[in-house]
Amino acid sequence: MKLPENLRERLKAPLGILLRDATKENILSHIPAGSFIITVGDATTEKMLKLNLTPSLSIVDGLEKREKKSIPQGTAARLFCDNPAGEITQQSISTIKHALESKPPVWIIVNGEEDLLVLPVCIHAPQNAVLMYGQPNEGLVIVKITQEIRNKTQELLNLMD
Repeated sequence: MKLPENLRERLKAPLGILLRDATKENILSHIPAGSFIITVGDATTEKMLKLNLTPSLSIVDGLEKREKKSIPQGTAARLFCDNPAGEITQQSISTIKHALESKPPVWIIVNGEEDLLVLPVCIHAPQNAVLMYGQPNEGLVIVKITQEIRNKTQELLNLMD
């Protein structure tokens, strides 16, 4: 699925709460105990690891603002998929589903770009999940996965070509 031009502006709006001050206390105040934590993006994942918050699922592409980054080493299981910029591939969706059925922590390493994978994550994540991703130059977005979020992201996916 490719992202049409007319949908780009709509996707810039945060899906959840935008935290401009992403301290550990502030982040934790928005995450219910026992949540399945998902991070999308290298900077977001790195920030959580520095705060000693290990995500159940992390999706990274080794890039931050188009600059190459090294992917942290660790004991998490690693899955791989191809996902070109501006697209969501069927392979990425299958990899996300597989990761969500696997024993955490799991990392998905994307060859391409991971930004749009927030959408299928919202649709397939478990009910107790909290998704975090970066809003470029603004802060951290925290999304509690609800049926309303699933419906909204499915609508957006349906608008893609």
